[in-house]
Amino acid sequence: MITIQKQVTLPDTYPLERIAPVEELLFFDIETTGFSGDYSTLYLIGCTYYRDNSWQLVQWFADTLESEVEVLHQFFSFLPNFTTLVHFNGDGFDIPYLLKRCRHYHLDYDFSGIASFDIYRRLKPYKKLLQLDSMKQKAIEHFLGVSREDVCSGGELIPVYQTYLHNHDQHLYHLLILHNEDDLKGMPSILPILNYPDFLENSFTLLERNTGGETDLFGTVHPQLELTCASSYAIPVEFEIEKKFASCRAEEHLLTVTVPLYEGTLKHFFENYKDYYYMVYEDYAVHKSIGEYMDKSARKKATAKTCYIKKEGVFLPQFTPLWEPVLQDDYKSKIIYTEYTDNLWTPGEHVPEYISQLTAYLFDAKRT
Repeated sequence: MITIQKQVTLPDTYPLERIAPVEELLFFDIETTGFSGDYSTLYLIGCTYYRDNSWQLVQWFADTLESEVEVLHQFFSFLPNFTTLVHFNGDGFDIPYLLKRCRHYHLDYDFSGIASFDIYRRLKPYKKLLQLDSMKQKAIEHFLGVSREDVCSGGELIPVYQTYLHNHDQHLYHLLILHNEDDLKGMPSILPILNYPDFLENSFTLLERNTGGETDLFGTVHPQLELTCASSYAIPVEFEIEKKFASCRAEEHLLTVTVPLYEGTLKHFFENYKDYYYMVYEDYAVHKSIGEYMDKSARKKATAKTCYIKKEGVFLPQFTPLWEPVLQDDYKSKIIYTEYTDNLWTPGEHVPEYISQLTAYLFDAKRT
């Protein structure tokens, strides 16, 4: 086995303390001769970590097939110096692979004493929202505008390693070592993608509220609300989302949400419909204490669908009841409304909760 250790320079692209204290982080990447830990072998583990005010790189290279087990010993002996392991899709590949190789050699090593932070898994719920072509590292680099050309891929290096085992050619050795080093040095370039989960999963503060209108092709003006909100986090590349009941534009630390307002007539349904009469000609419900004095031919027992009163005006969609009374277009309508007034925005009057409703509706990511 060959051990390489040296100081490296890594760019500061993301506040690592959001993950864990920087000296407790261990970034790692492995190189193998295949995808299956049962039928292929491990030949290199590389790590970067922060010590004594500088970044360090350590690599354990199996220069013979027999030294694979020593690579495992060295890595797992080094692991307890840290609390958090950082990687890209390590939960799906690297970690299960290493555990299979440990079982192959009857080693009782595991990852139970260290937290796993998978950049891939952290971002996966937002693939569709961010319109990423794929979840591969190169797709993320492209989204962020990062340009990095690899001479060889990991798969292309498998026959290079197999040739090296026969002739121990130093040029091939440096090619194998450099690829792993470049992967580790390249990891900071994709770390800014972590700003998106930070931005999307945390609360926003309302900065500004405006009402206006959008004119359609027929000249009709449709009222809408625009909310400008601020986050404690800033994203590197802007994005937009458009849905039926809200749309948004996100840029740096700002989120601008546009909410179409409903102008017309809506209904407020009473729950205890058995206590009401439906007035056939007036098209609304009244309590029996009042309805019993009215013409019997003009009334009938209310049902859940007919137990309502009407209200005309301008209304704000809400996704769970915050403001009363709750109004709907129809009894089975999934979207509900409240009458739009300036009083809705009184400090403490459900404003933070409403912004949370909007972001949950817009972002709609399934967290894993």
